[in-house]
This record gives sequence, structure tokens and C-alpha cells, in this order.
Amino acid sequence: MSTTEQLYQIADELRAVAAMGLRFGTNGYDTERYEHVMRASARLVAAVESRSPDEIYTQFHDDLLHLSPLAGVEIAVFHASRLLLVQRRDDKLWALPGGLCEVGETLAQAAERELEEEAGIRGRATQLLGVFDSRLWQTRTKVHLYSAMFLVESEDQPMARVGPRNSTGPKSESLDAGFFEENTLPELSQGHHLRVPVVFKMRRGEIEAPYFDKESGNPV
Repeated sequence: MSTTEQLYQIADELRAVAAMGLRFGTNGYDTERYEHVMRASARLVAAVESRSPDEIYTQFHDDLLHLSPLAGVEIAVFHASRLLLVQRRDDKLWALPGGLCEVGETLAQAAERELEEEAGIRGRATQLLGVFDSRLWQTRTKVHLYSAMFLVESEDQPMARVGPRNSTGPKSESLDAGFFEENTLPELSQGHHLRVPVVFKMRRGEIEAPYFDKESGNPV
């Protein structure tokens, strides 16, 4: 974990403690202490991003319901022995399709929606493969995130095309998408360089699904 990622994690933990205290605390003296913790968290983020601590503090204070980790999804779609990957717009590297869940949908619905948005194909979630802790799997995010990975089955025509496609369409959230063998993977984005090999091991039965992180140490 880089120094920047460690600072974000520390700031996120402080913010969560402060938000919990400000949301549910009743003692005035404690409230002052929680305000101090919230400002300390804002100063950490401001130092990393070269922004105003007051601006970040206001954002934190306006979101006191953010008490728990965020929920996200990732999707594994296989065509024979090949795994679907998308090319991200931010770092131009390749990754499993995925994203944050929206209010009002199940995790499985989120997986099916993200697959269509990022890869341009429709499918049905059939199996929970695992739940991954962003801190342990090197997922670059400013906040603590749990990501549920689903196996999704699809019969859409793009499934029959192997390798990168020229385009996933103007509405796609990714630059490209394609199916890849385990021994011919493209350069993978941060975090996905760890989870993609795990997906192939699950496919072969070497790791039992659903996987979950048992402790705050090194994952499998």
C-alpha cells in the first residue's frame, strides 16, 4: 500500500469515527472532540490533494450518514476458458467490469447493470464468487469499500467474439472490452492484477467460492 493510500485509509477511519459520534452523540464535550477528529481527517485529505481543509470538512460534515464502507460489485463472465475484461478510461489498463451499487437495487442487480454499462452485454448473475475488502486487495479508493464479485452468464452475441473489440459503443463506460486466456492477459489495473488470477483459480476449483477475507492480513 502506497503512502497516499495509507493516508486516505487513516483519514477515512477518522472520518467514520467522527461521523458516528456527531450523528449519535449527546454529550456536548464529546461533540467538540468529534468535531476535532473530523477536522483532522479533513486536514489529512487536504494535505494529500492540495485542497482547502474547510472545503473537505464541509463535504464530510454534510455526509454524516457515511458510517460504513461503501458497497460495490465486480463481474466475471467466461466464454469457454476466456475471461471478459474491460479497458478502463482512467488508467487505460484492463479490469473486471464493476462499480458502485445504487440505492434500491440488490447486489446481483448492480452486477448485471454494471456489466451492460461497462461491456455492452446483458447477463444474469448466477453465483456469488466472493466478497473482497478494498484495503487488502489494493483497490485504489479514498474510502473503505467491500466489493461483491458475481459469476454472470450471458448469451449476448458479443460473447462469441474473442479478444479486444474495436468499440463498446458511445454509451460504454469503458474504452474497450474483450475475452482473454489466463496466459495472455493484458496489463491489469491496480487491484485487478490480484483478483483476476483468483477468478481463474475459482474456475478450476483451486479456491472455494464464495471467498471472503478472514482477517486483516494478506489475502490468498
